[in-house]
Amino acid sequence: MNQKFIDFILRYKSKKMALGVSGGVDSMCLLYWLHNVGADVVCLHVNHKLRPQADIETEYVKNICEQLNIPCHIFYWDGEKPENGLEAAAREARYKMMTDFCHENNIEYLVTAHQSDDQIETFLMNLSRGSGLYGLSAMLQESERDGIKILRPLLEVPRSEIKKYCEDNNIKYFVDSMNSDEHYTRVKIRNNRHVLNDELGISDSRILLAIQNLGRTREWMDKYISARIDLVIRSWGAMFVSSFLFDEAEEIRLKLLGTLIQRVGRNKYPVRLKSLQSTLIKLEKDCKLTLGHCTIRRLNDRILIVPEGKRTSFRKRHEKRK
Repeated sequence: MNQKFIDFILRYKSKKMALGVSGGVDSMCLLYWLHNVGADVVCLHVNHKLRPQADIETEYVKNICEQLNIPCHIFYWDGEKPENGLEAAAREARYKMMTDFCHENNIEYLVTAHQSDDQIETFLMNLSRGSGLYGLSAMLQESERDGIKILRPLLEVPRSEIKKYCEDNNIKYFVDSMNSDEHYTRVKIRNNRHVLNDELGISDSRILLAIQNLGRTREWMDKYISARIDLVIRSWGAMFVSSFLFDEAEEIRLKLLGTLIQRVGRNKYPVRLKSLQSTLIKLEKDCKLTLGHCTIRRLNDRILIVPEGKRTSFRKRHEKRK
């Protein structure tokens, strides 16, 4: 087993964890490694009913879990499937089923098998989109989704090591045909990533180092933003003087406003960057607008954010806070 994996997962060994297992090489390796360290884990497998071999994979995962004496729960993605954005919709459905299970069974941690190659590919995908700090810091080893803590113990382990472990130990795994379809940006990046090292001398280790450096900045930003927001957020929304936003550097300004809108509007995902930038320009003077299921109003030097449809009276909000 990889030592970085061991160092990370031992911090959670006494915790009950759910593990998403697809039957691919990454999740099969992680299943065995968690079993080998004696982790208290339950396997969650989602059959999306999208490929002919899906039922075979489901049966295989169930059988392996029986051999390892690991509880296994199977979920099926039923109903109509969208014609566009199928991959994203499948991912959303998978996470919802798994996080719902965690909530229903009082499991605090959901473990996924993302590894360092996934991390690099995510970084390069976001780089191609012109992402900022949060996109370029890629995935975190510890994060949260739908109130469940997500753990990624393989994030510093390369795919080659994972594959070698499975092959050396005769662990069968399945290969998704989508992983070779270059219609998907991630696959195209995966198949051509070697050019960075071969032609430009940009190694995987240097990319991962850059991601880690960005991650530290992101952690500081998250702590700072959280502390600032606690000063102005209320059960009904948020109200603050304009300097709360405009005295900050632009990156912090955008993150503050975006997080406030996400919290007040109870949105699952953050507002798009362009929309935030446009809103900040409008908020430089008196205005009233809607964004992210929120109504945002500026009057003189005060800014109010409330759920869309709620009243935007500054006087009454001010009186309530006294």
